Amino acid sequence: MQFLVTAVGSSGDVHPFVGLGRALRARGHEVTILTPEPHRSVVEQSGLGFVPTHSAEEYHAATMNPDLWHPRRGFGTVLNMVIPGLEPTWRMLEARYQPGRTVLVGHPLAFAARAFEEKFAAPAATIHLAPSSLRSAYRVPALPPGVDVSGLPLWVKRAFWTLVDHAAVDPLIAPALNRWRASHGLPPVRRVFKEWLNSPRLVIGLFPDWFGGRQPDWPPQFHHASFPLWDDPHGSPADAELETFLDTGTPPVVATPGSANRHATAFFSSVTAALGRLGRRGVFLTGYPEQLPAELPATILARRYAPFSAVLPRSAALVHHGGIGTAAQGFAAGVPQLIMPMGFDQPDNALRAARLGVARWLAPPKFTADRVTAALAQLLDDPAVARATADYRDRLLRISGIQMACDLLEREAGR
Repeated sequence: MQFLVTAVGSSGDVHPFVGLGRALRARGHEVTILTPEPHRSVVEQSGLGFVPTHSAEEYHAATMNPDLWHPRRGFGTVLNMVIPGLEPTWRMLEARYQPGRTVLVGHPLAFAARAFEEKFAAPAATIHLAPSSLRSAYRVPALPPGVDVSGLPLWVKRAFWTLVDHAAVDPLIAPALNRWRASHGLPPVRRVFKEWLNSPRLVIGLFPDWFGGRQPDWPPQFHHASFPLWDDPHGSPADAELETFLDTGTPPVVATPGSANRHATAFFSSVTAALGRLGRRGVFLTGYPEQLPAELPATILARRYAPFSAVLPRSAALVHHGGIGTAAQGFAAGVPQLIMPMGFDQPDNALRAARLGVARWLAPPKFTADRVTAALAQLLDDPAVARATADYRDRLLRISGIQMACDLLEREAGR
């Protein structure tokens, strides 16, 4: 079979699809990833076909926009990148689609793939990386950090989602999406995220049920897998200095604000100060080193990239933005997490991790040196946190989310 996989977003969004593609290829399938140009190397080095949906310039312009990390404006910033890519992605799918042989796999924002499935009745699947992208009026995702309205009456929460769709979501996406759909003979859609987003054939959650349990109003075609836990082994050459640093001295605290975050100067400043006060070593990971303090102490090592799977098991804690890929790697390594959620799935991921006893979170305005110091000290000294992190690490070692997802996709292909 041929799998055409449309991945949208930063490395944390794309890597799970690359890991899934590698596993499908190992099972004898042909896999092509459609994603922005900056992800070409990780895709091609994994032995998969690559088709660019956006240029490097378009991708970097989006990451330079400070609104990308705004809790309200970030979603619109992403949609402004998705819409221009609809027609080019459609044409790429059209050129490669082979009826009876091709399965489409898409991120929830892979609108072109979803419309292509609808137009040609193609076998397809929607992949959700985090539970917050699945709508529910029962367990409502935390949208602003720390705000959980799940205890409100059901009718209030349903009215809330209706208001969100009519006042915020549909005005951003529906007009442009429906104009484009009309050009392909497709009828208009409304309440895009509630009624149209998911494939009616198969929906997969790449997260375990203990992190995001199935809700009564999730799609009936939904299936849990588990965290994919794949990161790029080719992202950096052999690093003797990093290996020596990890093996010598006390385990460091790893800090990263997200692979696409170019606005994390205050984040790194606060963590640097906190580690100095705690007498802790650190490893800072960012593709944009210009946002690091001008002079890092010798106890902190900075790298543009290092595989989480190689670094985190030898670390003391993880400080990050709350992206689901980073959080999942923290669970798998069995380390406590301090999270500074900004937008998208991050506030909900942070709240879920905190409820499971493995994390604390601080909203960006409160992510100061004093508060980071106090939060890290609590996480590192609490035996209950150590027990919880070990428990969830052991749970993840027993299963493979990627192999579970491959089984589901092959079953869909067999239909």
